[in-house]
Amino acid sequence: MKLTVFGATGGVGREVVRQALAAGHEVTAVVRDPARLGVPAHERLHVAVVADLTDETALAPVVAGRDAVVSALGAANNKQARLTPVAGPALAAVLAVMERTGVSRLSAISAAPLGPDCPEDGALLRVAVYPLLRRALRDLYADLAVMEAAIGASRTEWTVIRPPRLLDRPRTGTYRRALDANVPGGKHIARADVADALLTTLTDPSTVGHAVGVAA
Repeated sequence: MKLTVFGATGGVGREVVRQALAAGHEVTAVVRDPARLGVPAHERLHVAVVADLTDETALAPVVAGRDAVVSALGAANNKQARLTPVAGPALAAVLAVMERTGVSRLSAISAAPLGPDCPEDGALLRVAVYPLLRRALRDLYADLAVMEAAIGASRTEWTVIRPPRLLDRPRTGTYRRALDANVPGGKHIARADVADALLTTLTDPSTVGHAVGVAA
């Protein structure tokens, strides 16, 4: 497939680029600073510098003609999300360009706290821990909620991946998945496995139009 990857210099995005190339895909990595990509040059890797991810004119050349778009975009922390939301504004522009250029398949990262609580996780987590987490990171999750709403209202064939806490560990490929739900007891997952989920769901029609909870 020909893929465009947004957020390619982040921990998950970099893994998406590496794994996609290893799987034989042609990848356009959209970055602001090419020096931060950290992926060796490859004949199937094209690096596109886009300074403003809300600029639809700049986005059109990196989206047109692709088979799918993968978004690993998200604010680095709650303060950044409060001052300059990332995922919501960028995905609104990306979705508009996808519709205009006829690219329909999208896989995007979100976060587990936007999904429903699991009854199996117990009252303490559901009543105390999770609400505190959502309050502490409310701006970050608000940005992702805006993104999810835009994706859900779009005409794309979309899949949203909702992971819990991200860890820098090797890909296992044996993580758990839950359709339109969070994984019971899911506390963490490797960034490399989230990248795997973003890529593998692109060819899984059962995930189209759904949010997929993932966890180790």
